[in-house]
Amino acid sequence: MDSIRSVLIALTFAMLASSTASADVLLLESIESAPAIPTPHRGLSMTDVRQQYGDPVTEYPTVSANGGPYQPPITRWDYDKYSVFFERDVVIDAVVHHPVNN
Repeated sequence: MDSIRSVLIALTFAMLASSTASADVLLLESIESAPAIPTPHRGLSMTDVRQQYGDPVTEYPTVSANGGPYQPPITRWDYDKYSVFFERDVVIDAVVHHPVNN
């Protein structure tokens, strides 16, 4: 009797699962991506960046959170299409500027 009951319960769950399963299909038109902008990669020195990419449009003063010993100094250089962030004098990231749509 228990085996029949177990089979009935299993069949009930199987029918419930199959009746509620559905899938949606999302169709997208092709999207052209913008060409990649070459930016300095992580690990380059300030000297390397200046030699390979030229002088930045703007150099911001170095900052350090609370001037504490555990907060490394961070410097930002802005170029026309991207910004470069340095920890001490080594690139930690480069961020491409998002175009502004008016």
